[in-house]
Amino acid sequence: MSRAGRVAPPLVSTDWLAAELGAGDLVVADASVEKIVLPDGGAAPRPARAAFRDEGHVVGAHFADLVNDFSDPSAPFAFARPDAPRMERAAGALGVAEKSRVVVYDRTNGVWAARLWWLLRAYGHDAVSVLDGGFKKWTREGRPVAFGEIPNPTAAFRALPRQGYFVDKPDVVAVVEGRAPGRLVCVLRPPVFSGEERVYARAGHIPGSLNIPYVDLIEAPTNAFRTAGELGRLLAPALAGAGPLILYCGGGVTAAGSALALTLLGVRDVAVYDGSLNEWTADPNLPLRAGP
Repeated sequence: MSRAGRVAPPLVSTDWLAAELGAGDLVVADASVEKIVLPDGGAAPRPARAAFRDEGHVVGAHFADLVNDFSDPSAPFAFARPDAPRMERAAGALGVAEKSRVVVYDRTNGVWAARLWWLLRAYGHDAVSVLDGGFKKWTREGRPVAFGEIPNPTAAFRALPRQGYFVDKPDVVAVVEGRAPGRLVCVLRPPVFSGEERVYARAGHIPGSLNIPYVDLIEAPTNAFRTAGELGRLLAPALAGAGPLILYCGGGVTAAGSALALTLLGVRDVAVYDGSLNEWTADPNLPLRAGP
């Protein structure tokens, strides 16, 4: 389902946002997440609210908490998508109304922003864009920043769930077993894909997967996406076959960044495996493959 109203391009430039700041229908959201090192040497995500408040943010922006508000705290893995009532509360508390134009950014490589962009689209809000290059590009260009926090202008958000944006473990199992069509794409770094580097409960990738790392799709100096021609060349292996594309990573976040890149190319039959390797590798009965 979708709501009637405006749509927005998947990506907007820093020039565009600078010109639109202050518009009454514009909601700017910082969706940044940072990782903290645990005593056992592991890492855990936490909302980067302190950085938003103390290190600056785009003028007029509000903070979007992906770890808590825009996830399902009852799920066994981090960043599981929220249900419709929780999405309504979270988006409404951020000030997103039916006619709002939303621009999301983060202060890393864009995947956190893309995750919120994907969630809003999955719940029927098309007038949402990601800021190309995020806060890094914004500050490199000397754009104005603000500090502290201002109260969020709460709004009434109605979540209208759409099919096709997310798949779950049974859907991926069906593809692996040949009972359903689909092309699996792992967007993690090659050492993680091959199993040389173990990040999750078990090392390796889901059998039958291609590896097209998200980090190859962006330019290092600014974190902006590469040109459409470069994206087309890099993503060509995923587009060569038939059937829907199913993207996965560790927890369905980086995969949303690659979903954004594919959307820029006009590809529509794309879904994110929400549990990704956090869920898949935790089940010893599910197959993994090592090697390139």
